[in-house]
Amino acid sequence: MSLPSCPNCHSEYVYPDQDHLVCPECAYEWNPTQAADEDAVNVKDANGTLLQEGDKVTLAKDLKVKGSSLVLKIGTKAVIRRIIDGKDHQLDCKVDGAGEMMVTAQFVKKA
Repeated sequence: MSLPSCPNCHSEYVYPDQDHLVCPECAYEWNPTQAADEDAVNVKDANGTLLQEGDKVTLAKDLKVKGSSLVLKIGTKAVIRRIIDGKDHQLDCKVDGAGEMMVTAQFVKKA
C-alpha cells in the first residue's frame, strides 16, 4: 500500500491513524479523502475566527496609516475584498472613511 507524501513538508514517512494520515516529521494531519484546496489561504482575526472574502470586520485597535497623518480608530468598519498570502498585510479591505487599503489580519475582528 502506497501512501501519499505529506502536503506540508513533502516527507515520505506518513502513517495512517483512523481516517487521517499523519506525518511524524512535522506532525501535520490531514484527511486524504477530502479534496485539498491548494489555493486557499487561511487567515484568522484577532480572536482566532477564520476570515473569508466579503466578511465585514471592525478594527481591534487604533492604526496609523503609513505615509499619512491619518489614524484609523478602533471600531472602524471595513469589508474584506480579497485575502492574499502576504508577509505584512493579508487583507485587501475597503475601510469606511479611508478607502481601499491593506490591513493586517491580527488587527481586525469579524463583525
